[in-house]
Amino acid sequence: MPSLIFGLSVAAILSTTSLIIILMRVSPLTAPGPAIPAFFLSLFLVVCTIGSLVFMAVWKMLPTHSWDTGKIVSVSIRQSIFLAIGSVLLIIFHLFSLLNWWIAILIYVVFILVELALEQ
Repeated sequence: MPSLIFGLSVAAILSTTSLIIILMRVSPLTAPGPAIPAFFLSLFLVVCTIGSLVFMAVWKMLPTHSWDTGKIVSVSIRQSIFLAIGSVLLIIFHLFSLLNWWIAILIYVVFILVELALEQ
């Protein structure tokens, strides 16, 4: 599926570009209404697309399962969505000054346990 990998690569480039533009051009002090949701949405897209590409590469290199390409893609996209949600929650907790090291570990442990439950 080279077209899928190409599409995910283009999406990763576009979402990374949008995150860089939001970080460099939009001030959250002058326009907090649209700036903060746009930041979190672009951060979610960046982590999701780059994470899915990384997870696809990892699952193709690990010969532990005899999955076809469709199963590898669906598992890697699901794992990257969980990683993106966890990362956005981590940043939100840090924004509200609620983040400790053990809360960060617990956020990711919850998503790892959900992924392990879905894997069975």
